[in-house]
Amino acid sequence: MIRRFGRLVSMSTLPSLPAYRFRRIDAMRNMARFYMLSLEPTLFGEVAVLRHWGRIGTRGRQALSLYPTLAEAETVLARQVALRRRRGYVEA
Repeated sequence: MIRRFGRLVSMSTLPSLPAYRFRRIDAMRNMARFYMLSLEPTLFGEVAVLRHWGRIGTRGRQALSLYPTLAEAETVLARQVALRRRRGYVEA
């Protein structure tokens, strides 16, 4: 169960949660990066925005941000996707 628009909703009734995979490769600058964004439900009814980034070929780093509603998490996810595209990342 997660909270959507102020009420609890079963995860089975939700559409699939979005996930994005980006890459940015620039051989002249020796740059080969990846960035992944996804929404994940938590056990306590919140929604987590999971960010995973690093150099291609490495384990990279992760960050997790929790939001009380799906709408808030989707807003943050959309901002992060727009930011990655502005910085030159393309979808993998």
